[in-house]
Amino acid sequence: MRAADMFDLKGRVAMVTGAGQGVGRAIALTLAENGAAVIVNDYFADRAHSVASEVRALGARSHAIACDVGDLDQLREAIGDAVAVLGGIDILVNNAGNAGPGPYPPELPLFWESDPASWQKFFRVNTFGVMNCCHTILPGMVERKYGRVVTIVSDAGRNLEARQADYAAAKAGAAGFMRALAADSARFGITANSISISSVEPTLPPEDLELYRKARETSAQFSRYAIRRLGTPDDITGMVLLLCSDAGSWITGQTYPVNGGYTCAL
Repeated sequence: MRAADMFDLKGRVAMVTGAGQGVGRAIALTLAENGAAVIVNDYFADRAHSVASEVRALGARSHAIACDVGDLDQLREAIGDAVAVLGGIDILVNNAGNAGPGPYPPELPLFWESDPASWQKFFRVNTFGVMNCCHTILPGMVERKYGRVVTIVSDAGRNLEARQADYAAAKAGAAGFMRALAADSARFGITANSISISSVEPTLPPEDLELYRKARETSAQFSRYAIRRLGTPDDITGMVLLLCSDAGSWITGQTYPVNGGYTCAL
């Protein structure tokens, strides 16, 4: 089969969570460029609508939904509206993460010094947000006997990362959930995989991005990258496309590191 045919998503409907910027935006645009209609989810309505407009500019259908993936009732209503417009969802990319809609804390305490109330923000989006999306969307995939589910996790859940215990636990939980989901769903033509990423450049004005790069490139963590640069959103999209397409139809239950060699898959 020609590569163009293997990666062709024409006729498929995809949903990407946290797609209003950064990695999520790049994923949404890549899926659209390869023929998929895209439901663009973000907590912030202006971001979701902006990326949906970019998707439509590529010639693909799109629908924006602004909701918190950690709120199951809100999510179900928003997805119902999107399905009414675009049809059943064939591809789900769980990208929403970090600490939810707020900024990622610049400094984190040692776990035993943390406030237990702070753990919730990590689990709400990274674990329960993934489970909420899958619980809502999988019944339609099962009915149609086809589906692709990809969850963006983190090397924090696979590696020793100081002061990241709650975030690491939430991401590791999502990866474990995906493996179990793969076992349950394979008989229905559904694959479920994770992509583990490390540091990716944030969406910042050029001058702030340059300062961010310099700060990271002088950190001890940066020396652990085999490819000596931070990731970009476009570095992630190739693996997503593989796992969402017919080219990945015999791949399920896996976690693939896409991280410049920061960690290895054994």
